[in-house]
Amino acid sequence: MTPTGKEHSYTVQMQWTGNLGTGTSDYRSYARDHQISAQGKPIIEGSADPAFRGDRDRYNPEDLLVAALSSCHMLSYLHLCAVSKIVVTDYRDEAIGTMVETTGGGGRFSAVVLRPVVTISAESDAGLATQLHEKAHALCFIATSVNFPVSCEPSVKK
Repeated sequence: MTPTGKEHSYTVQMQWTGNLGTGTSDYRSYARDHQISAQGKPIIEGSADPAFRGDRDRYNPEDLLVAALSSCHMLSYLHLCAVSKIVVTDYRDEAIGTMVETTGGGGRFSAVVLRPVVTISAESDAGLATQLHEKAHALCFIATSVNFPVSCEPSVKK
């Protein structure tokens, strides 16, 4: 697709809150806790994945990446349904992301699978509702920005 020239900017603030008194004096001396905020929005309490000494009760960057993909797909899909006269009454997704660690301490996502379960009204066209997932995927800003496969395994019910 060709860029339109319209640009949008997103500003977030990140603050590390994990200084336990000695900063990063060694690998075990600090918490990975942080806060993500944007003007006028609630704070998101973040940390690392527990596999990397994080707090399992807080969102980690990997959770948030998978959530961004799921949310973006849903919003694109709901828009397409609205303009196509498909009445969605419920939408749920259990998205799964796979990350692989690489040598040297890094890693990368290898895939994300979206599994939306969509409930539509009795009058709505289930075939069209299913087809719109493919178009929604192509419109999703986040999915078209990542360098790993994002697939969608939708289910539509009345």
